[in-house]
Amino acid sequence: MNFGILIFPDVEELDFVGPWEMVGIWSDREKGPDNCFIIAQNKEPVTCSKGLKVLPDVTLDECPELDFLLVPGGRGTRKEVDNPQIIGFIREKAEKAKTVLSVCTGSFLLQRAGLLSGKKATTHWGSLDRLREFEDVEVIEERFTRDGRIWTAAGISAGIDMVLSFIASITDDQVAGRIQLYAEYYPYQKLYGDAHKEEGAPGYIKQRGI
Repeated sequence: MNFGILIFPDVEELDFVGPWEMVGIWSDREKGPDNCFIIAQNKEPVTCSKGLKVLPDVTLDECPELDFLLVPGGRGTRKEVDNPQIIGFIREKAEKAKTVLSVCTGSFLLQRAGLLSGKKATTHWGSLDRLREFEDVEVIEERFTRDGRIWTAAGISAGIDMVLSFIASITDDQVAGRIQLYAEYYPYQKLYGDAHKEEGAPGYIKQRGI
């Protein structure tokens, strides 16, 4: 199995590093994908949103067929939605992929590639209204959503939750649980300050108290 993660300048680091970690544990300990590729337009180091520099494994042209494709978000998506090479790559690889996933504003790249038409989807809470502007997308305020083979996650850390759920759907809850345990991913429940109560904060956080 091949799992591909697409990156680009100003991609949000945790959008892809969190899922990459979960997939890596899946591969190392639970017979997950044989390969997890970091894919970029060229082989030059990619500077992420917070300054992390990443060397891609393969370019768009070199990338083999993928069983699973993950598209992260970040402020770089505002430029990449108009990049025909990136959008064409997503569209082409999605045709044969079993599953396509996005994190945060990566959903806008899926939308531009035509993958969200008639689908339920989510994105970072600060961009939900922008996603609602697309009348053919049913926007859901949840930590992550699944509609057929398309999965979308809310902002940044939500990608970890989505990928664990995705792994559980491919394998079972026991495998996902062992990955979660190894990663010690049990989010601390304390809410700091009152930002979560402010207008515009995600409804699912207010409702669930997480």
